[in-house]
Amino acid sequence: MASPVLDLIQIDLSPQKPAAKPQWLKARAPMGEVYHSLKKLTRELGLHTVCESAHCPNIGECWNQKTATFMMLGNMCTRRCGFCAVPSGKPDPIDYDEPRRVAYAVAQLGLQHAVITSVNRDDDNTGAARAFVEVIEEIRKQAPGCQIEVLTPDFQGTEEAIRLVVAAKPEILNHNIETVPRLYRVAKSGGRYERSLGYLRLAKELNPNQITKTGIIVGMGEETHELLDVFRDLAAIKVDILTVGQYLRPSKDHIPMKRYYTPEEFAFLKEEALAMGFRHVESGPLVRSSYHAHEQAQSTGLV
Repeated sequence: MASPVLDLIQIDLSPQKPAAKPQWLKARAPMGEVYHSLKKLTRELGLHTVCESAHCPNIGECWNQKTATFMMLGNMCTRRCGFCAVPSGKPDPIDYDEPRRVAYAVAQLGLQHAVITSVNRDDDNTGAARAFVEVIEEIRKQAPGCQIEVLTPDFQGTEEAIRLVVAAKPEILNHNIETVPRLYRVAKSGGRYERSLGYLRLAKELNPNQITKTGIIVGMGEETHELLDVFRDLAAIKVDILTVGQYLRPSKDHIPMKRYYTPEEFAFLKEEALAMGFRHVESGPLVRSSYHAHEQAQSTGLV
């Protein structure tokens, strides 16, 4: 009996001369009174933002527009994804007062659209889900009228955790697919492509009116046909909003970037995705999951 042929993934670790960053990927350095005020507020409340932890290139633009993505459940992730700059290690116990402090910050900033995410907490998936439920309830209490978008981990597919978050009815439920199935082993080693699809599918089954959203980053070695296959999988389970952005290598310890996509290629991906039935597609070099999140929600007419 012949042995199965393994689909091996090879990573070129030889020294490479970094390609010059294209003009369309250059963002202004963060500065300004609003930026510094928001930074001071998060420090005083002991909060984290994914904007800082993930080295987001849009931090200056977003913070000066009083838009920030708060990251709950600590600043230490239980996974070590090959593309992500968030530190990995053993996390502290879940702080169940954190949702109240996040909601207070949202109210103080007068946000119309709050985006809340978290690190992976594979040590306590149900506890992590309960923290999301509490932050949704606290924001509705302290900042009534504010639209709530949660960007959650996959909870390792724990159905109880997913049911808890869906039952809390955030305006937008976001879970990022991140990359194509072939690259999961090196880019998202703690995740499973089918598990993430299953999460988004279950969310719609539990609440057909729930707006679902996902994001993918490009430039890690995927092929165009693989991206389009992922888009089709997502469209088939009726995901409403899709974001597509350029992967930027956080450090030499992360997955090498294979290439920069051009604005024309991002426009092509957007056109293809819209033709598949997505309600809104945000596709561009500097796009991140929560970039222009409020505008995304408004433009769909869904929120």
